[in-house]
Amino acid sequence: MEEENIFFIFLLRFKKAEDMDCCVCTTMPLILRPPRNTICGACYEGVRSIINMMSNFETEKVKPVVANPNPNPSPVSRRNSNYSFSLQTLDDCIRWCSEHLEQFNQQKEDLVFLRGFVAAFKEQIHTDILVIPGRHGPPIPAHKSVLAARSEIFKNMLECDECKEAPSKSITIPDVKHEELECLLEFLYSGSLGEEKLEKHVYALSQAADKYVIPHLLKHCERYLLSSLSTCNALETLEIADTCSNQKLKETTLDFLVKNIDRVVSSPKFEAFVHRSPHLTVQLVTMAFANAAK
Repeated sequence: MEEENIFFIFLLRFKKAEDMDCCVCTTMPLILRPPRNTICGACYEGVRSIINMMSNFETEKVKPVVANPNPNPSPVSRRNSNYSFSLQTLDDCIRWCSEHLEQFNQQKEDLVFLRGFVAAFKEQIHTDILVIPGRHGPPIPAHKSVLAARSEIFKNMLECDECKEAPSKSITIPDVKHEELECLLEFLYSGSLGEEKLEKHVYALSQAADKYVIPHLLKHCERYLLSSLSTCNALETLEIADTCSNQKLKETTLDFLVKNIDRVVSSPKFEAFVHRSPHLTVQLVTMAFANAAK
């Protein structure tokens, strides 16, 4: 019964809205339902998709056979379906859905389990080092093992003689503020960060991820910057991409700026950008002229 429910949910995933009742999706009473070999166009396309998926299984021995070569049929109803497929293949499909559902649930359980690291950080459970932010902000308790596991730079800092012999058992991160350091440590413990915090500190976190070699955080920031790219933040994003040597982010941002060059050069931020980053200004203007000449 559980396998049938999984298969039915999988079928509904492909179902489109249709006004006509059929033997699969009708809401009519059983006695008034249409013949069992009548199926609406939406359900028909759903079955096609499932059969095509089954044909791609590596464990499949008998592939689906399509008698009707029309690639885009859109019938209101179908009688005497021309598809024939192995019941073993259908079993493989149901088994595949069940296994992936189990994997998904296992991943959810693993994430819940790993949240214990976040609790250890926030509740300061058996912390053994103080991380001091720049500008003399208050130190934040942390765990050496987590810092060393997340960053080779932190690992080297913790293994140096000065740190081992220091009575205060602390390290200083001079280029981040207290709030930025909190976000950095939270990410090291959890592997994620709330969108509000990411939006506020994405530039500082990108630079910290680049300097302390934290690839996962760098990729996390890159995805956010690409998804939120606009004329309001593109100049700052370009500077961060250049600072972090992120070629993909830099090229995407330059292309975006060139397409919106009229709005960018007339913005109040552009003059300050020219003074801060003359080399990027030259690259941007050169690309804009080349694009205009096409």
